[in-house]
Amino acid sequence: MSASRILHFLQLAARKPGALRHRSVALAWLLATLPGLGRQGRPATPIPTLALQPVPAAITPTQFYVAAVLDERAEPGAVAYLLPRPARPDQLPPPAEAVDLRGGGLAAIREFVARSVPRAAGLRPVTIRLRECRLQESPGAPGWATGKLTLALSFEWQRSGRPIALTTYTGAARYQRPLSSSYAAAEPALRQALVAALQYFDGWMNREATANAKLAQRLQVHPSNYPFQPDADTLLYSPAHPLTYNDFLAVPRPRHGAVGAVFPSFAYTAQDEARNGVLHLHLQTKVFVVRTSSWLLPSAHDAYSLNHEQRHFDLVQLVAERFKRKVTPDSLTLDNYDARMQFQFLQSWREMNQLQEQYDAETGHGQHQAAQQRWNARIEAELRRYGVK
Repeated sequence: MSASRILHFLQLAARKPGALRHRSVALAWLLATLPGLGRQGRPATPIPTLALQPVPAAITPTQFYVAAVLDERAEPGAVAYLLPRPARPDQLPPPAEAVDLRGGGLAAIREFVARSVPRAAGLRPVTIRLRECRLQESPGAPGWATGKLTLALSFEWQRSGRPIALTTYTGAARYQRPLSSSYAAAEPALRQALVAALQYFDGWMNREATANAKLAQRLQVHPSNYPFQPDADTLLYSPAHPLTYNDFLAVPRPRHGAVGAVFPSFAYTAQDEARNGVLHLHLQTKVFVVRTSSWLLPSAHDAYSLNHEQRHFDLVQLVAERFKRKVTPDSLTLDNYDARMQFQFLQSWREMNQLQEQYDAETGHGQHQAAQQRWNARIEAELRRYGVK
């Protein structure tokens, strides 16, 4: 509908009582119903766009495929702010105007990645997060525009349904173009920056895939005992080095009818090593007695009393063996194996204390010989079952 026909409609409407009494209301209604018309009936100027061109096989990943591209820019508006062509060559250009990618910034970049990066099933699914993407032009030499591009991406992958942050890429570029050229002259800067980011990540994945724990796809546990080493104060558990009288260095503190006391305990270390997509967890347990905290009455320097204290030491070794068998790939996850190991360790620590108290209560600190014999047999059988004896 032309402007003259709109005015004619308003004149007719104004003559009719009760119908569209205010011309401003009528004009607003008409403009709302006529798409493509702006103020004063002129067609709205469409926002200019850049056509981002894909680069087929820009990379050929062997470790990942791009599963998603997400827009997390602080200012998710137009990608570019470019200088329009001045009315005359000797004039300064008008202020930069917003120029978006054809189809919208996020949609265009998703399409660019989809058409530039082959997708192979069976590889790691990677998410690209667009943190920053902006082309900003300013006046340069007479007749020229100077452009600055900033690009920031982060990469992550989904492992067992959980996002694992991998690495980030930040790039910048500058370019110049004649103001007499079209906006399309700015597109290669963005295209080349996106290709550089993809190439960076592809190279990072190729380097890190075999040795980075973040990229491991399964877990193996390798349990062992800490090797015996002589020490002046600490006795490490070893079937070849049982307790002797010389291991009781503390001043005796008899209580509850006990003729001696040892305070065995255990700890663990875990070293992880990623190889060929497998996280190898080297788990070592250390069972020990502190000599300067252990005592034995001189009257109890006999094989029976020494055996009772040795069984305290053996019980802690049994708890450590059980702990190692709880820490399995089925009980851990690649994302929080440390926390789960620590939980199992605390459970085993409680088991150790309860077992020691039960042992002393049932044997009367070694005074009930029949009970002591039953515990001796039980402990020996379990040690053999775990291959300790």
